[in-house]
Amino acid sequence: MQVLDRPVWESLIDRHAALSEGGALAKRYARDVNLFASARDDSNEALAALAGLVNPGEHVYVLQVPKIAVPPALHATKTALGVQMVATRPIHPEAGGDEILSLGDTDAPEMLALARLTEPGPFLARTHVMGHFIGIRIDGRLAAMAGERMHVPGHTELSGVCTHPDFRGRGFARRLSAAVCAAIQARGETPFLHAWKNNHSAIALYEKLGFRWRTDVNVAVLERITTAG
Repeated sequence: MQVLDRPVWESLIDRHAALSEGGALAKRYARDVNLFASARDDSNEALAALAGLVNPGEHVYVLQVPKIAVPPALHATKTALGVQMVATRPIHPEAGGDEILSLGDTDAPEMLALARLTEPGPFLARTHVMGHFIGIRIDGRLAAMAGERMHVPGHTELSGVCTHPDFRGRGFARRLSAAVCAAIQARGETPFLHAWKNNHSAIALYEKLGFRWRTDVNVAVLERITTAG
């Protein structure tokens, strides 16, 4: 499963090529889609190309299994360790009383507001175009959502799982996660996901759902170095 070692790169050169900016050595998601970027490898040429995709005042997220090499023109404002988990058994939709709805462009403002409130990971105005998103509404309010993010050969990432604080404790995150994963598996693909290594509650939920740890992943937020004057 080496394609999962650099999932951002593999996604940007394959299913998400139309959402990418950059060239053969480095790519990033369009600025209104997501903040992830990746060099093809750790060569000087690829790292220079990655740096060229980051304008002054911008930041990008790098997520990969190999140790992150920071281009000389950039600096890391944050580094962290995450886990990458892969589904190891069939995941079936779970019954519940509240209807699961497909989410799209008309729901985008509410999706962005929910993501900003709950912080499930980088989520921008058009992140929802990365894959299929679903949600649950209670009295017209978007109570919870989940969807697909990166797509690499044979695998699709579960992401954007979040529940409004007013509706937590009702099993929405698990139901939506199961529904997204069941749809991925129905296409003949394997669900995978990322979580912060210290987010033990989320990891426990995903283990119960059928995911198992594959590897740790390195995460860094990179910004361009600016000089005064």
